[in-house]
Amino acid sequence: MQIVGELMTRDVVTLKETQNLAKADELLRLHRIRHLPVVRQDKLVGLITHRDLLRAAATHATDPAAQPLWAADIMTRDVQTVRPDTPLRRAVTLMLDHKYGCLPVVDEGGVLQGLLTEADLVRYAQHLIGEQDRRELAAEYT
Repeated sequence: MQIVGELMTRDVVTLKETQNLAKADELLRLHRIRHLPVVRQDKLVGLITHRDLLRAAATHATDPAAQPLWAADIMTRDVQTVRPDTPLRRAVTLMLDHKYGCLPVVDEGGVLQGLLTEADLVRYAQHLIGEQDRRELAAEYT
C-alpha cells in the first residue's frame, strides 16, 4: 500500500504568520508554487494559496487607506492535514472530494513534515504510466 510520506514534497517553502503578503507573493513567484503553509515554531497554523493572495490583493486595492496585510490576516486556519503514514488512496479521496490542491503533512505534534500536492500526484501518475508502457512493451517481445 502506497503512503503519503513516499510521495510528499519534503522541502517545503513556508511563511510565518507575522510576515506580510508581499513576502508571500515573492515566495510564490520565486519558487513557482501555489501553496504556502504558515508555521509558528515549525507547527502548521494555516495555509495561504495563490488564490487567497489574489483575492486579498483585489480587496486591498480598493481601499486606499488600507494597512499592509499579514499572513495571519488571510490564511486559512482550519486546514485539513494528513500524516506521513496516511494511505495515499485516502489522501487522494480527500483532495478530490473537497477540491484541495494540496494537503499539508504533519506529525502527531502538528509539526509540518511536507506537502502532498497535485503536482506530486501527477509525477506519480507519470511514473505509473511509464511502468505500464514498459510492461506492455516487454509483453510484445515475449
